[in-house]
Amino acid sequence: MLHGHRVNQALFAILLDILSLLVAMLVSQHLRNTFSFSFSVAAPEKFPLLLVIGVLIIWNVFFVMFSVHVPDKNYRLIVEVERLLLACFFAMLTLAGTLYFTYREISRLLVIYFFLTSTGLMLGWRLLVHYAGRLLRYTRPVRRRPVIIIGSSEIAMQVAEHIREYAWAGLDLRGLVDDPPPKVETTLSILGSLADLRRVVLDHGIEEVIIALRDQSYDKINGIVATLHELPVRVRVVPCYFSLALFRATVEDFGGMPLINLRDPALSWGQRLVKRIFDLVVGSLVGLCSLPVMALVAIAIKLDSPGPVLFKQERIGENGKPFIMYKFRSMYVDAEKRQAEVIRQDENGHILHKSPDDPRVTRVGRFIRRASLDELPQIFNVLKGEMSLVGPRPELPWLVEKYESWQRKRFAVPQGITGWWQVNGRSNKPMHLSTEDDLYYIQNYSLLLDIVILWKTLMAVLKRRGAF
Repeated sequence: MLHGHRVNQALFAILLDILSLLVAMLVSQHLRNTFSFSFSVAAPEKFPLLLVIGVLIIWNVFFVMFSVHVPDKNYRLIVEVERLLLACFFAMLTLAGTLYFTYREISRLLVIYFFLTSTGLMLGWRLLVHYAGRLLRYTRPVRRRPVIIIGSSEIAMQVAEHIREYAWAGLDLRGLVDDPPPKVETTLSILGSLADLRRVVLDHGIEEVIIALRDQSYDKINGIVATLHELPVRVRVVPCYFSLALFRATVEDFGGMPLINLRDPALSWGQRLVKRIFDLVVGSLVGLCSLPVMALVAIAIKLDSPGPVLFKQERIGENGKPFIMYKFRSMYVDAEKRQAEVIRQDENGHILHKSPDDPRVTRVGRFIRRASLDELPQIFNVLKGEMSLVGPRPELPWLVEKYESWQRKRFAVPQGITGWWQVNGRSNKPMHLSTEDDLYYIQNYSLLLDIVILWKTLMAVLKRRGAF
């Protein structure tokens, strides 16, 4: 529905980014010759022609890798800015490596000026276009394209909400067409039944028709398509299988035959690469800085109660794969055998297996739990690639066996030391509610969200909120 608009938007962004890179080269050369921070007289420096071409290629390759110019993936400004900054960062690293083996005489200050200037220009025009666009939406009329939805299912309501969000692009939702009564409550106008479809399209001058029927109504689609085929409208179908998709349903072309992929990875390979690099860098720093603390905790555990310092437990990780998770032992050695002492159910029959007054917890264990120090050894799980710093919490196998099917979606990404659940209540929330928070994290994943969660986790730990 927005294909032409998005193509133009992508071309506009590509051209402006190329222009920003070229302008940044000129500006950085001027800055280098004006502010050299050196007492020696240096000859004017500039980018050789081959290097100019190389820079354009490198930056655009990373823009493609991080989908910087794909409007469908940059539906929010913050997402587009994050992709831009990541692409520029990795492009800069690649440029630095290229210069080391080629133009080693190029001033490092010139390259730094270029990186800062180009990133600033590309970020600046995006902010300008974003806020100028918001202003124009209220001041400049756009050509309206009347749209109707065939069906009144929950999927139809989701489609209606998306159309409202893109009203600025000219999409004008006139209402629904469905056999009464409507399947869900709605404030949208019911323009008629399926038998009135032809009249509705002609009377309202409809240009776009979206079919979003329930499973049991799809036997009517042949008649609907036959009716619409005679009219000058564009027709699109929201497949009922969309609700079966684990996270992102995509359409692939296979020899001219459209195939719907119901199990696309929750994270793209680019997101997975960035997340892994982030885990290794931050995890290594945290691990090194916390070694003295871990040594003190280990001594305290050994002096407090008999048993090993580390507690090793099988947990379920990404894609349902089991692994051994490390923690500092905070319970007595017979805690597993006493599991029945703390397991209880809520009023809906959901299992709760944590308690703030758990009798199995040792004196030192109670302290390190409140301070979240018992989780520190999981840094080694992160470095081994079995976990991530941020993600859904790895669950116990016996609890996973009791999961409903929708809850298993939480294993589509690496499991984490902390996550969206923990910073929104931590252990105060039972398992069946935390899963919804985990799915929210998966569906809205970004590196910026990981950073926000880590920051909130630090604040929660300092306040000792919700941990036991």
